[in-house]
Amino acid sequence: MNEQKLRHIFAEVLEIPESQISDELTYNSIPQWDSISHMALIAAIDDGFDTMIDTDDVIDMSSFGKAKEILAKYGVEF
Repeated sequence: MNEQKLRHIFAEVLEIPESQISDELTYNSIPQWDSISHMALIAAIDDGFDTMIDTDDVIDMSSFGKAKEILAKYGVEF
């Protein structure tokens, strides 16, 4: 359920089909995921999961898979 929610956030913010999102999807691997959309993604994740991701984790969030790992630290279960 949470993975689907996160997938939907990625698809919406990056304006790509959900089918394109996998754990291997990485920052800057597609033109849509640049530094500006990265910050929009963080904001949408914070809103969607009621978190406040800290700066180190924002920088560390380099892939969809890593996003799940980071959110797990904030108590989101996958």
